[in-house]
Amino acid sequence: MGTYYRRHLLGSDLQRVYDLASPRIRQYLNAEVENVVERVRGADRVLELGCGYGRVLREMAPHVGRAFGIDIAAANLRSASSYLSSLKNCDLLLMNAVRLAFADARFDATVCVQNGISAFGVDRSKLVSEAVRVTRNRGQILFSTYSPRIWADRVEWFRAQARAGLIGPVDESRSREGTIVCQDGLRLTSASGEELRDLFARSGQVARIREVDQSSVFAEVTREGLS
Repeated sequence: MGTYYRRHLLGSDLQRVYDLASPRIRQYLNAEVENVVERVRGADRVLELGCGYGRVLREMAPHVGRAFGIDIAAANLRSASSYLSSLKNCDLLLMNAVRLAFADARFDATVCVQNGISAFGVDRSKLVSEAVRVTRNRGQILFSTYSPRIWADRVEWFRAQARAGLIGPVDESRSREGTIVCQDGLRLTSASGEELRDLFARSGQVARIREVDQSSVFAEVTREGLS
């Protein structure tokens, strides 16, 4: 999945994906970001994994000391640099989320939202363990995925992206139970709250699972362990 996005949905095309969002999807996106901002507000150093063109960073940055965004695609970071040009407390770095070039306990909060747990196309256990590693003791870790309640609106959003030529047509016969499949090879899953809880448990962390706006499922972790 990460390879798909790195090749097909970059920079301005990625931004167009969000421009095509329906009112219900915009509500979901706004509620997701509002929850993140509320949890990281006042933190000194916050890291976003998979920052794309900077959509979430732009909302977080005014409320934290310094916001760091990493992405595996240089084109996304170039778009983010322009999108965030008015903000002076954002740092953008080309980096893989499962091989973070940061020291242990570097951040007060680490954020991975908008279904990055699936969209990155990486080993989920490694993704979570790296997020835990770079977050300080008692710091916040936030991961989110889609709620099953927004399935119909989510599928329609992907149909709109297909009509705009951003992705291949949705394979209606194979898209079900939280997984969207497109005819060009895109396959995007989601994660259940129980799966998120288990992933964090393997890294020695207790995740509070809660649904936000009947559209996203959050794993909210206060990191425990060595500082």
